[in-house]
Amino acid sequence: MAQEYKQLLLKNQLCFPLYACGRKIVSAYTPFLKPLGLTYTQYIVFMVLWEKESVTVGQLGSELHLDAGTLTPLLKHLREEGYITRERSTEDERITLITLTDKGMELKEKCKDIPLKIASGNVSLSEEEAGELYRLLYKFLEDDK
Repeated sequence: MAQEYKQLLLKNQLCFPLYACGRKIVSAYTPFLKPLGLTYTQYIVFMVLWEKESVTVGQLGSELHLDAGTLTPLLKHLREEGYITRERSTEDERITLITLTDKGMELKEKCKDIPLKIASGNVSLSEEEAGELYRLLYKFLEDDK
């Protein structure tokens, strides 16, 4: 019977190893982020903000491939914690600007070694393999736009 429905075999699904790897990667970050009171999703929001300092909610969602339903409560929490400010654009009230506070910028120092710790202990790919995987994953993400 399994031969008749090969398209439904888990081993034939590209989505499954992507899903399982995503979960494994987020799990690898947890021991480093939890003491800081951060989730992985909050961490990637900070990564964008540390790079750009101020972005619109729309830009943030687009860059992180997250919808408003995910971002809104997350940003509300970060604002309540004092990490960001949320302000309406003076040019267009429909646009909300997200900006790091000093507290948000200070968190960068506490997180600066996390990528190296993840790379040194959790990834068994050569530099070339990691580069190829990165290229292919972003190719897949770009097809979504």
